Amino acid sequence: MRFMIIVKATAESESGAMPSQQLLEDMGKFNAEMAEAGVLQAGEGLHPSARGARIAFRGDERHVIDGPFPDVRELVAGFWLIQVASRDEAIAWMRRCPRPFDGDCEIEIRQLFEIDDFGDAATPELREQEARLRAQTAKH
Repeated sequence: MRFMIIVKATAESESGAMPSQQLLEDMGKFNAEMAEAGVLQAGEGLHPSARGARIAFRGDERHVIDGPFPDVRELVAGFWLIQVASRDEAIAWMRRCPRPFDGDCEIEIRQLFEIDDFGDAATPELREQEARLRAQTAKH
């Protein structure tokens, strides 16, 4: 099972404040533990939403909305992509995570869809396409 671990933004992360050396060291150790266990697939911090953009789809039109975005509680400051045996294992890993920010903060754990989750809608052709795309992205 693959899970997206979402580090929710805070006013601190949205201000552009950089993490302390201690937090960078602690996160580096945590990431190394997950990598050594074969769990970690990706993980990154994100710049504040002021440096981002959104694309709004309205009918056939696309509109660009430049950041910053107003509701900090709904923003993402960083993420991990992990592969584990269960939701409980994902939770256990994230309970060990260093505190991302000084104040109150949250990490959200969301399971990724796999091709089998789509049942009969995932035709043999779509399954083959999915396998090709995974192989192609694994090369990069």
